[in-house]
Amino acid sequence: MDQEINKTAKVKKDKPQLRESIYSLLPDQLQEWLKEHNEKPFRAAQIFDWLYNKRVTSFDEMSNLSKGLRDKLQQEFAFSTLNTLVKQESKDGTIKFLFQLQDGFSIETVLMAHDYGNSVCVTTQVGCRIGCTFCASTLGGLKRHLLPGEIVEQVVKVQQALDEKDQRVSSVVIMGIGEPFDNYDSMMQFLKVINHEKGLNIGARHITVSTSGIIPKIYKFADEQLQINFALSLHAPNQELRQQLMPIAKAYKLPELIEAVKYYTEKTGRRISFEYGLFGGVNDSVAHAEELAQLVKGIKCHVNLIPVNYVPERDYVRTPRNKIFDFERTLKKHGVNATIRREHGSDIDAACGQLRAKERKEETTH
Repeated sequence: MDQEINKTAKVKKDKPQLRESIYSLLPDQLQEWLKEHNEKPFRAAQIFDWLYNKRVTSFDEMSNLSKGLRDKLQQEFAFSTLNTLVKQESKDGTIKFLFQLQDGFSIETVLMAHDYGNSVCVTTQVGCRIGCTFCASTLGGLKRHLLPGEIVEQVVKVQQALDEKDQRVSSVVIMGIGEPFDNYDSMMQFLKVINHEKGLNIGARHITVSTSGIIPKIYKFADEQLQINFALSLHAPNQELRQQLMPIAKAYKLPELIEAVKYYTEKTGRRISFEYGLFGGVNDSVAHAEELAQLVKGIKCHVNLIPVNYVPERDYVRTPRNKIFDFERTLKKHGVNATIRREHGSDIDAACGQLRAKERKEETTH
């Protein structure tokens, strides 16, 4: 019995207790906390102004709050949960951040500069359990889910970097390390905070959530009736090939997945984006394009063709340029709306999970 107690104590000692981030809260939740701590609820608006408009870096800078309140906030919440380990800048304007979390694990966040503005790709988990065979994010498996504030703070950190250039984050994609629907509640809280007018006030139509295909959560997300854009990582036009590329397809078969997608488009009236990574000699033939066109026929959708970044730990190679265009032409011939995604950060470790895999080998090897 004593050995068991010691074992439990050791686990608790080895695993640091995560402090809740101030960025996890919505205004009404912060008001409740203030009331419970004998503080005026209107202080919530002031705190949000400091966090999201003035973008201060500590509670001490919140000068219109009493020292007593600042001390209470300090005791209850972590102000910052991210520490920048590496910041890589590409010649095309892409910036990749490697952040260390409060328990020592690391995550990636990417800023992509487009003609229409600055887009941030955020991470929702430390590692990933989905096991896609082409992705560096799954190396080492899943370590833990991120707290809502740890996801919010990624956008805040990027915005602080953009403040130096007098620019702002105009859109957010939830396509970084991890499967967002595997950390559903934290992801939903994150969406509410960044969309809130007192938060970062990023419009719902400027936010995109991507999933590898967790079917029950697709139905749940459809029922939320949000104006947020929705993308599905498809990568194959049939069950057999998808199962080879994405082991999740063994649990969530392609026919049932397509039914869930149809439910989403019918329930929300919104278009879905199919993400289709092109892997040389694997899923990139004209025959694959023909099969894909038949699969998505009648669905309100857009196909986003992604020439894959080479990942050293994986064996896939890039599809030749002429074959990418052949694939796109074939889809369009069948009336499927398709575009080829512009490359970002090919001269840095831009593929999802690549920088973490290179810099933090102890996290990404079993």
